Amino acid sequence: MTSADLLLVVLFAAVTAYALFGGADFGAGFWDLFAGGAQRGSRQRKLIEHAIGPVWEANHVWLIFAIVLLWTGFPAVFAGVAATMYIPLTAAALGIIGRGAGFAFRKTSITLPRQQLFGAGFAFSSVVTPFFFGAVAGGIATGRVPPWYEGPGNIITAWWNPTSIATGALAVGVCAYLAAVFLTHDAKREDPGLVPVMRRQALWAGAGVGVLAAAGLVVVELDAGWLSDRLWRPLPATLIGVSAVAGLASIGLLALGRTVAVRLTGGLAVAAVLWGWAAAQYPYLLPPATTVAAVAADPAVTRATLWSVLVGGAILAPSLWWLLRLSQTPAQRGAGGETGHHDDGRR
Repeated sequence: MTSADLLLVVLFAAVTAYALFGGADFGAGFWDLFAGGAQRGSRQRKLIEHAIGPVWEANHVWLIFAIVLLWTGFPAVFAGVAATMYIPLTAAALGIIGRGAGFAFRKTSITLPRQQLFGAGFAFSSVVTPFFFGAVAGGIATGRVPPWYEGPGNIITAWWNPTSIATGALAVGVCAYLAAVFLTHDAKREDPGLVPVMRRQALWAGAGVGVLAAAGLVVVELDAGWLSDRLWRPLPATLIGVSAVAGLASIGLLALGRTVAVRLTGGLAVAAVLWGWAAAQYPYLLPPATTVAAVAADPAVTRATLWSVLVGGAILAPSLWWLLRLSQTPAQRGAGGETGHHDDGRR
């Protein structure tokens, strides 16, 4: 395995972390949108605010980290994606900004109309942002993004196509599912009366994600036969199978009220399908012909980047843990078991 391959593994690990932790925060906005009116939805919105604050923006570190690694280690791919996908990427960036502004200003607003306005901005941005990220992933996976030296691809059809739409919808569903799973456990301590509500939402979201995933496989078969064939190779197929088993186990654990264990199986279901996609696409970074070896930076650059990641991780990991620790109340720090509150387990 070359240094470029190792850097790619680190890059995709960052993408996975953002999908899990940032995705759960986006999903919280999804449930905020459908919580109901000002009075009926107040309890659920209060739970959501408690769960994703005060360190919720820390999850975007994973996105920034992934972008820097792509730019440094695979500049031709970075430039190609930016040149072809600037419309959905700009929309996603604006969604992240609008989401943060809406969440912050709603908490400081004192009148109901302003709270509703900023809350709508927070919730709507939380839904459309993962859709655009998913649409970009679908366009890349189906070979609609060329490397920069071949010129940009079609700036519309690259992300507005059957696979991208299906992938974007799946991304929204996954975020909603992860958030409902995490919020079910959070509700045990913060508002036990919401546990049945959040568990029911998690079950429905899990079933919906299963349907979207199955439909997505059909869409990929019809729209991108190259990718479909590679998905059924041994390793990708195994990972997709692991995702399906973990998803079914999550539904069973939710039904049994095992709200800590389901966090692990739910996260595994999402991570496994992401790595299944990566395994199917490897060694192509931009299908169907642009390989890792063809577009990787000079080995000296990739090796230096890996060492920088190692040193930076040694600094960041304890700092992030301490930040999360400080954000918890004394009761949360001492809680454990199935009734404990573990915000740091999802961030």
